[in-house]
Amino acid sequence: MMEQVVLVNEHDEEIGLMEKMEAHEKALLHRAFSVFVFNTKGELLLQQRALSKYHSGGLWTNTCCSHPRPNETVADAANRRLMEEMGFQTPLDKVFDFIYQAGFSNGLTEHEFDHVLIGHYEGAIVPDPHEVHGYEYRTMESIQASLDAKEGLFTAWFEIIFPKMMDWWKNQNSRNFASN
Repeated sequence: MMEQVVLVNEHDEEIGLMEKMEAHEKALLHRAFSVFVFNTKGELLLQQRALSKYHSGGLWTNTCCSHPRPNETVADAANRRLMEEMGFQTPLDKVFDFIYQAGFSNGLTEHEFDHVLIGHYEGAIVPDPHEVHGYEYRTMESIQASLDAKEGLFTAWFEIIFPKMMDWWKNQNSRNFASN
């Protein structure tokens, strides 16, 4: 069966279902999530997308991202995909959401109502090689420096979301990570 995404309006209210590739071809707004997992040092776990992905293969991005299936909560979908992509689970908390749109050279467009979740993890990482080419923990500052240098290493959505994540990080850093 072809994978479907949940089409939504700008208030994240469901308005229908569509096959995933068709939604990306038509640039229709659909529900998505982005997971950011940190270690106890406050470093972000990045994944390098598998080279075979239908877009953005080989680029670095946040820990995990995808779309909830019909009748699946964002939290359940995020936990499912974190296990499928990175091979582990950890409690996740939603920190914010936003809408973005990014086009790709292959004619596809991500137009997503993105729910951003965070987690903390210190354990084995066993990524699916069909999803993930590589992974590493990096400081938020070093990621910002790479983005500022415009090295072209990151996915389009990561470049859009990271400034929002950095704002959240700066507001939370002293409270949540100083005691670790």
